[in-house]
Amino acid sequence: MRNTKRLWLYLAIVMLASFAWLGLIGREIYHQAPPVPGQIVAEDGTVLYTRDDIETGRKVWQSAGGMQLGSIWGHGAYLAPDWSADWLHREATALLERWARAEFGAPFDALDSYDQAALKARLRDELRANRYDPETGVLTVSNDRAAVIRELAAYYNDLFGAAPELEELREQYAMPNNAVPDETRRQAMTGFFFWTAWAATTERPGQEITYTSNWPFEPLVGNSPTTGTTVWSIASVILLIFGIGVLVWYYAMARAEEPHPEVPSSDPLLSLRPTPSMRATGKYFATVIALFLAQIGLGSVTAHYAVEGHHFFGLPLAEILPYAVTRTWHTQLAVFWIATAWLATGLYIAPAVSGHEPRFQRLGVNLLYGALLLVVVGSMAGEWFAVQQIIDLPLNFWFGHQGYEYVDLGRFWQILLFVGLIVWLTLVGRALWPALRAPSESRTLLVILFLSTVAIGLFYGAGLTWGQHTHLSVIEYWRWWVVHLWVEGFFEVFATAVIALLFVRLGLARAGVATGAVLFATIVFLLGGILGTLHHLYWTGTPTSVIAVGAMFSALEVVPLALLGVEGYENYRLSRSAPWVATYRWPILFFVGVAFWNLLGAGVFGFMINPPISLYYIQGLNTTAVHAHSALFGVYGLLGIGLMLFCLRGLGARQAWNDGLLKTSFWLLNGGLAGMVFLSLLPMGTLQAWAAVTHGLWYARSAEFMHQPIIEWLVWLRVPGDVIFAAGGVVLAWFAFRLWRGGRGGAPVRATDTRPARTVPAE
Repeated sequence: MRNTKRLWLYLAIVMLASFAWLGLIGREIYHQAPPVPGQIVAEDGTVLYTRDDIETGRKVWQSAGGMQLGSIWGHGAYLAPDWSADWLHREATALLERWARAEFGAPFDALDSYDQAALKARLRDELRANRYDPETGVLTVSNDRAAVIRELAAYYNDLFGAAPELEELREQYAMPNNAVPDETRRQAMTGFFFWTAWAATTERPGQEITYTSNWPFEPLVGNSPTTGTTVWSIASVILLIFGIGVLVWYYAMARAEEPHPEVPSSDPLLSLRPTPSMRATGKYFATVIALFLAQIGLGSVTAHYAVEGHHFFGLPLAEILPYAVTRTWHTQLAVFWIATAWLATGLYIAPAVSGHEPRFQRLGVNLLYGALLLVVVGSMAGEWFAVQQIIDLPLNFWFGHQGYEYVDLGRFWQILLFVGLIVWLTLVGRALWPALRAPSESRTLLVILFLSTVAIGLFYGAGLTWGQHTHLSVIEYWRWWVVHLWVEGFFEVFATAVIALLFVRLGLARAGVATGAVLFATIVFLLGGILGTLHHLYWTGTPTSVIAVGAMFSALEVVPLALLGVEGYENYRLSRSAPWVATYRWPILFFVGVAFWNLLGAGVFGFMINPPISLYYIQGLNTTAVHAHSALFGVYGLLGIGLMLFCLRGLGARQAWNDGLLKTSFWLLNGGLAGMVFLSLLPMGTLQAWAAVTHGLWYARSAEFMHQPIIEWLVWLRVPGDVIFAAGGVVLAWFAFRLWRGGRGGAPVRATDTRPARTVPAE
């Protein structure tokens, strides 16, 4: 592991080759995305929709909450239907019913099996045939299909309006009454829903698969898994087993050569006195806890809407905070508080490890904090105004709700956040610069840390690549650059480097060994992680090559997680290596928790949904929520808390540090998360998966299925986990408050420190 030159070469090759391949596939997505017709015309010449209608309809859907209110092509919230699958099934059954009554004078269900089979064959021919003319831009549909489209448009018009006969259904979907008050907007939105369903059932020119690779599963129209979906899933399992075997062999050889460090007799960081800019990060960590508590509260409200779509224990809360708003804020705050913890850690660590406090560093840290607060408050306000349909569509794109999960904030707030990240990169870089230039054992590790900050600063820019009229398939491609590569990729490299650097500074790891380990981990993770991004794009109107590449490389993503149990044990062993290390016991044990949930949440539950054949059936079900909760909080959330605690160890008064509270918080948070997953989300997702394989996604997401007594009972079973988890957050907040109160009135009191304090020089 210590041959860093070779590892740097391997890392460069992995980065260049992976991004080149990802770029080439992106180019194919641009060229092979489902066409958006200029007009959709019935055989009798009636124009049903235009391209403007479809594009306006997408903007209306975005402003109403977008992926936070149901889903499109499987991406989004789980309570309301997947609108693509819902439209497709309703259109198919309506056509069968129309033909049965016209030709046989009876309902479709009353026909014998021979007549039903004949009509189903006709249906497949009707819906799978590609009647789009690329030269004229006109999509022609039969008069029967046009009549059904009008019927469905009227239904969705009423659903998103205030028709009293659909009020119960709206409550089951947790949709507000009159979600889109403007009837013209509602009509345009039906055009967008039709187009997404058309792409899901229409075959690509010259091929026998649809634009979405036969997703969703819908037997009525012949949508079933393709050969590639099955074959590449099997191949991914084989590659996973092979990859784990190779990694275990290499890891065993490398560990045999690693010398164990001699642990110092006392805490090397005991004499470190925080600089002004380091102390200024305290407000960031206070904000992290406040946002975390707000996210917990919003998560509880959002989960409760599954049983009372318009109320919260009888209170008409949805009139002020509808489901689309609470879920938007819940998911967005998760990213905000975790990212804030990591950004603050970078601002704290940089002067601490370099011994350099640049001029005006504290001012920069304070200004950046103000900008981050503005982004948080401004974006949340804009999203509320958008869902309440108060702002116009063009203004919605800039200041309201973009409708895309995890990047919901309007473009203005995105730009401001990107600028803030560049400022953060500058602040961290200028503080690290002296250490980067000075020869030392940790220099390479510092270089990795700095490069990860560069990647974090720049890669969020992928969220600025699409505009108001960009194709949905292309938007999905770039959106996952942000969600997967930015959040799950380079932030993790940054965190790995910071943890290694902390252990080196504490004398718990050798610099050379830690550097090699971080480089190796980065190579292995990015080898699968960069191209593994494509597993999110199987069914988003992308070419079939996405399934092949995504399946293989997302399997490689899981390979390094197989040994995280060893990493967790090593971290636990370090926490007991010397008496003074006990003061860092619980921050280190949060890293042990990260290893556990990385293995279970990201590894086991991630691979549960990643193979194409699996995701074909269960995309958009609560099985995805299992992975999302256990990986997002279990890995990134616990990691953010652990990093925050290391920083608070240097910022707060040591006599106010309370290991008992941290122990309580640790077990409540982990126990509550386990309760959410194993008592509620996983059983519910399993039942949905069975329904999806048996009947189709439309049924697994339908109100009929989601409001069965057993499903509502499983929703209520989430309450114990939620309460325990919330208690863990409250205890963590109480710990931080006691630490802040104990450190007021001057520099921290260090009862065990008899040496003179070391100050970091300032310019």
